Amino acid sequence: MTAEPRNIDVQAAALVTFLAFLWAGNPIAIKIGLADAPPIRQAWMRFVLGGLTVLAWAWRTRTPLRVHRHEVRPLLILGVIFTVQIALLNLGVKFTSAGHVSVLLNAYPIYTVLLAHFFVPGDRLSGGRAVGVLIAYAGVVLLFSREFSWQSAYLLGDFITSGSAFLLGVRTVYLNRAVQRIDPVKLLLAQVAFSVPCYLVWSALFEAAEPYRWTSRLALALGFQGIVVAGFNFIVNLLLLKIYKPSGLAAYFLTTPLFGVFLSWLILDEVITLRLLASAALVVGGIALSSRPSPAPASRAFDGLGVRGFGCSSASGERQNSRTTEQPNGL
Repeated sequence: MTAEPRNIDVQAAALVTFLAFLWAGNPIAIKIGLADAPPIRQAWMRFVLGGLTVLAWAWRTRTPLRVHRHEVRPLLILGVIFTVQIALLNLGVKFTSAGHVSVLLNAYPIYTVLLAHFFVPGDRLSGGRAVGVLIAYAGVVLLFSREFSWQSAYLLGDFITSGSAFLLGVRTVYLNRAVQRIDPVKLLLAQVAFSVPCYLVWSALFEAAEPYRWTSRLALALGFQGIVVAGFNFIVNLLLLKIYKPSGLAAYFLTTPLFGVFLSWLILDEVITLRLLASAALVVGGIALSSRPSPAPASRAFDGLGVRGFGCSSASGERQNSRTTEQPNGL
């Protein structure tokens, strides 16, 4: 019999905050890697490393990976959503700042909450949660408000990143249903198996003329994206979600946009403006309100920010409520 998930303790809180910090570094690592490799080429190399890391863990824990006939269709749908979402993320990082990506991508719970209202039984958008969505969306609008000029250097990248955030919200809701029937490790490895060949073809067709060089800087950037974020983050998060209540873990992942803004300044020397800080604060505060439990006791698509790494989430523990989905984020 599955043990009842526990309330989060000090050790778990510290570990989850560290995972949120690592997740926040993903856009920065992509940005660093762009100096040596184009965005889609980075994507397939990242997920080869991440997939091998998770595959090694699955082998170590003897997780069954056989795909059954009834699982093929949901895995293919998930693979398509995942492939497009990550491609948009990497392209978005190319055309905007890492700080903007940290705020816009981590606003994906806005879309999760809205979509869950229509597609997840029992996950209703109450008045308080609606206010949270509006506050978080105000943060997104604030970030865009100075960019609405076709001469803006960041406008294209911000729009592309917002598309990635929307698809991450879609994938979160879709995973909420799929994870009830399919092991989360299998779900994540299926995304890798589908996306890597697509990225290889895409890169060969459209990035052949773009400069590429193998450097220690690129190796470190890819190692962080693949082994640390897509591998370590996912594995540790999954273990935590088997012990602790996902709603308790979720609060600590709200620090991700703030960490991302800080790291973009510390590592990339990006300018931190009051507008960016205010936007991040609105997004964090709004998500905190919108991710509060629904009045109904049924499944909730955003009990936790999920299993980070591939940019997808999954929760386990209370069955319906805690087998909730994400990634990070990537995910």
